[in-house]
Amino acid sequence: MARAFIAEADLDELRLIPAGDPYHRDQQCTAAAHHRLAMVRLGIAGQQGMVLDDREMRRPGQSYTIDTLEEVRAEIGPESPLWFLIGADSLARLDTWKDWRRLFSLAHLAVAIRPGFCASQLPHAVRMEWTRRQATGVPIQATSGTILRLTLPPLDLSASAIRDGLAKDIDISHLVPSAIASYIREHGLYR
Repeated sequence: MARAFIAEADLDELRLIPAGDPYHRDQQCTAAAHHRLAMVRLGIAGQQGMVLDDREMRRPGQSYTIDTLEEVRAEIGPESPLWFLIGADSLARLDTWKDWRRLFSLAHLAVAIRPGFCASQLPHAVRMEWTRRQATGVPIQATSGTILRLTLPPLDLSASAIRDGLAKDIDISHLVPSAIASYIREHGLYR
């Protein structure tokens, strides 16, 4: 998904920012921060344009996307476009995020759609933003405020599905890079 997004949005850099202390996730099924950092490092090794950003791991307390986007926006300035990439499963829960509507004043939202996605099933407030903010393609002149439905190849894959498969002892080597699958096995993660 990351490589396809770089190509589709014509990005110079894609920052991968693992969540520090994700308030909205079940902590029992989340790998420790140092393991998540190591897996991102393995996943982007040799990938041009991809950068690991550990700011949320270094920040004390719970991680909120709005805080991270405020930091990145301050670093890049008000004139540079900023994109925030999420999956459709995250879009469906967007209205539960801290200050979620302010995300649009800081960044564009790029949504990777998975098979079975249906905008009419989004929560009402999210569906209204989805309809109102639709972008038809890139480049976009504004620096924030739109939602781009990515035209990535359909892939019915999510992090929660991978974690669920691991918890059930299902082989996931076809779903993640082999170095990450090996790391997960070696450290007994998500069991």
